[in-house]
Amino acid sequence: METHVRVAAWLRILWSAGGLLAALFVLLVFGGFGVLVGAAGGSDAQSAVPWIMVAGTWLATVFGVLSLPGLITAWGLLTYRPWARILDIALSAFDLFHFPLGTALGAYSIWVMLQPETVELFEGRNPSGRYPAHF
Repeated sequence: METHVRVAAWLRILWSAGGLLAALFVLLVFGGFGVLVGAAGGSDAQSAVPWIMVAGTWLATVFGVLSLPGLITAWGLLTYRPWARILDIALSAFDLFHFPLGTALGAYSIWVMLQPETVELFEGRNPSGRYPAHF
């Protein structure tokens, strides 16, 4: 199950990186749009630019902040922290609603985290005699 835990962790990293890329994309789109509106001239355009920038920054911040729990959870999974298994189950439940990729990630992660061997790995009881990387 160690391999499945690592795969689930790396999938969580990739999923969260997608959120960070979305944040960057929003910043670029809203920034570019703000520049175009500002270059169009006129007093109305000049007064709209700050609002466009604020909206883009706010939206990008939301995407970025929503990606952080996934990155923290993935780190915890890779280092076999007991809290990370529980947090991954919770995040995976939310991922089930993001069809189709989130559903696949969520279902796989829940399956991995609920296996008895995985529970033993995270609780420090490893019947195989091999220990995870953090021991």
